[in-house]
Amino acid sequence: MPSPIPTRIAPSARFAPFTSPEIARSFRRRLENGAILRPSGTARGNPGRLLRMGYTPKHRIDLFDTTFYLTNVRQNADIRFFVGYVAQRGSGAIFPRIFYKDLSLVWRSASHYARSARENWIGKGDVREYVRDGLQYECSAESTTDLPLELQTAFEKLSRLVRRVRYDDDAVGLILRRAPDDRIEAYEDFRGPRRRAQADPRNRINRGRPIARFTRRADPTSLRFAAGFQPDFGRGVLEVSESVSRLYGGRLQRFRILSANRKIQYLFMAGPRQVWIIPAQATTTQLSSYGVRTVDVLADDDLFLPGYEYHGGETGVDQIPDGFAGEISEIDPSRADASPWLERLPVIREFRRRILGRRRG
Repeated sequence: MPSPIPTRIAPSARFAPFTSPEIARSFRRRLENGAILRPSGTARGNPGRLLRMGYTPKHRIDLFDTTFYLTNVRQNADIRFFVGYVAQRGSGAIFPRIFYKDLSLVWRSASHYARSARENWIGKGDVREYVRDGLQYECSAESTTDLPLELQTAFEKLSRLVRRVRYDDDAVGLILRRAPDDRIEAYEDFRGPRRRAQADPRNRINRGRPIARFTRRADPTSLRFAAGFQPDFGRGVLEVSESVSRLYGGRLQRFRILSANRKIQYLFMAGPRQVWIIPAQATTTQLSSYGVRTVDVLADDDLFLPGYEYHGGETGVDQIPDGFAGEISEIDPSRADASPWLERLPVIREFRRRILGRRRG
C-alpha cells in the first residue's frame, strides 16, 4: 500500500531571481533533453507552435517537486491570465496550462473551456452533487482549481510587473481542451489524480467530512468548526502580504493562517470594506499536472463567499443567501456586496478583533 501524501507547512514560494533569457534557456534545455510538451488544446498536434508564437516562459516558481514556468501576464475579454508550464520531478512531460485570476482574487488553473454562440466559460474543475427540492443537481467545485495558497502571493506580484498587459484571445484555445456547452465536469487528466489521492482514507481531511458547517440554514451566526480546524489567530499567522484591487476599493491585506491543529490553512482577504476567506486548503505536498492540490478540504460554501458575489442582474444567478445581499458593485453590476452576510460570521468578527484590531494598534 502506498504511503499517505506527505504534509509540510511551507513558506510562500518566491519567483526565481533569474533573468528572462536564463529561464527561457533552462526551459528549452529540458525540451532538448527529452521532455515533451503536452497541451490539451489545438496545439496538441504541434506543441512547438507555442514557443514559436511567443509563449516562452519569462518567470519560474518552484513549490515542492513542481516547477511553474510562466509568461508575462496577459488579458482577454474575460480573464487576466498567465500561460504556464507545469514540470514535475520524475515526469517526462511538461504540461501547458492557463492560470487565471478569479474575481474573488484567487489564482486558479483552468481545467477546460467552452465557447460557442451560446456559451463562453472557463472550466472550474471537478463537480459536486447536491439535492434541492427533491431534485439532484451538480455544480462546479470551483475551489478544486485554486492554486496552492503558497503560490498566491508570487502570482499576484508577477501579475503587476508589466505596465502594459498584452491582449491575447488565442492562448485559451491552444492550450485548454474544448468541451461541449453542457459539460461542466473536468476531464480525466484533472479528475484522476484527485480520485487516486482521496481513495486512501489517510489522505482525507477530517475523514472526508466538512471542517465547518452552519447548524441553521441562512443563519451566519450558526457557523461551527470541527474541533481543531478553526483558524489559529494567536499563533497560526504564517504570512501577511499586500495587493490592490479596483473592484474592492484599493489596498488589500492578505493573511495566510493555519488551523489550530495545523492540518489546514486559510487565506483571509481584508479590503477597505470587506473581509472574506479564500477556500481552505490542506498542507499536502502533492500537486497534479494542473498545479493544484489533489486533496480537498470540505466545508459549507457560504463560509467562503467573496466580498462581491453574483446576485441577480443579467446572469440571473444568486449566490448570496437570501436577504443578505448588499449594494450592487459600481465596477461589476452582476455582483453585490456580500458583507451583510460576511460581517455576521463569527470567524470574520474574531479576525477583525484579533488580527485587524491588533495591527491597527
